[in-house]
Amino acid sequence: MDIALQEARAAAERGEVPVGAVLLDAQGAVLARAGNRTEADHDASAHAEMLVLRAGGQILDSPRLIDCTLVVTLEPCAMCAAAISAFRVKTLVFGAYDPKGGGVEHGARVFDHAHHRPEVVGGVREMECGDLLRAFFAARRPQTP
Repeated sequence: MDIALQEARAAAERGEVPVGAVLLDAQGAVLARAGNRTEADHDASAHAEMLVLRAGGQILDSPRLIDCTLVVTLEPCAMCAAAISAFRVKTLVFGAYDPKGGGVEHGARVFDHAHHRPEVVGGVREMECGDLLRAFFAARRPQTP
């Protein structure tokens, strides 16, 4: 989670929503790491999870990441959860829960309807991940007198 948080902080410094992700191989080595790049890439699908999943597929020369673990600072949205299932990720670890936009434990609950359901571990360093997001959005809200 340390690496994912580093990527989230870097994303915030670039003006992106501070979400970071890291993809680990079966031995725990880092395959790919990224923070959100939706603004920089002008791409609504450039979520941190999508970026590391795509990179992992390229690195492993496979559309399946069957022995990999994805670590992300925020509960994945429905789009990212569907991609996690399609890539056949073994384990998903996430930090903060997302009651409004999450697609794993909230909202669409994509894995309840998917052909592949990874092992899911939520709430890892939840407060730290959530505080980063709350601070980011609080700094962007207009201040009322």
